[in-house]
Amino acid sequence: MPQRDIGLILMRQLADGLAVPMLLADERGDLLFFNEPAERLLGQRFDDVGELALEERSRIFSFRDAEDRPLADDQTPLVVALRESRPVHRRVFMHGLDGADHEIELTAFPLVGGGGHLIGGVAMFWERKKPPRES
Repeated sequence: MPQRDIGLILMRQLADGLAVPMLLADERGDLLFFNEPAERLLGQRFDDVGELALEERSRIFSFRDAEDRPLADDQTPLVVALRESRPVHRRVFMHGLDGADHEIELTAFPLVGGGGHLIGGVAMFWERKKPPRES
């Protein structure tokens, strides 16, 4: 396992204690970690998946836009946040390993190290609940 920037290590510790589903990626977009709340939405434990290259991530989960079109890996909010060095928010549909589709709100942002260089990024997301039907 390569040496990680302290900012990534600290962000992983923070993510581990949050109730919000969260993914952590390196500066290339490779998946480094997802927390327990994310495991429930993804349908797989991080310990069973491990770190994944960006290209391999689609075997765990995939995204579609509101018009049901697949999002290419380079168009996912986390990758856009890394590439453009800015926060990104988007409503998407996610297909997890459990075979279920989830409508989620996803906010992604880059992480900058002490020297001002990009060290990775974070994606936080939550499932949109359908409003109750009126009788």
